[in-house]
Amino acid sequence: MSNQRLGQFLGGFVLGSVVGTVAGLLVAPRSGKETRKLLKKSADALPELAEDLSTNVQLQANRLSESALRNWDETLIRLKESIAAGLEASQQQRQTQQNLEVENHLPESQKIIRER
Repeated sequence: MSNQRLGQFLGGFVLGSVVGTVAGLLVAPRSGKETRKLLKKSADALPELAEDLSTNVQLQANRLSESALRNWDETLIRLKESIAAGLEASQQQRQTQQNLEVENHLPESQKIIRER
């Protein structure tokens, strides 16, 4: 899940929780005074809840970022190794091809001598 989608999900989760809590309080069989007191306590807790959520999202984003960097570094190392192996194979193939071309241009007597 991308950082943006994770943040959207968590934001939606918190918003849904707040709306659900408020709706539940409003339809609860309590007096208006008790309901207002409970709403005030909930509203006072929101900044702390938002800060905790923000911290958790930041920690998760940092962890995902570090993981992506590690994966990138590993991929880069494998790519460099693959390029080096490809270059070496290409050079060996070129040398083999050059040897074949030289042998094809030698007179028959020199080919027999080279085989011995």
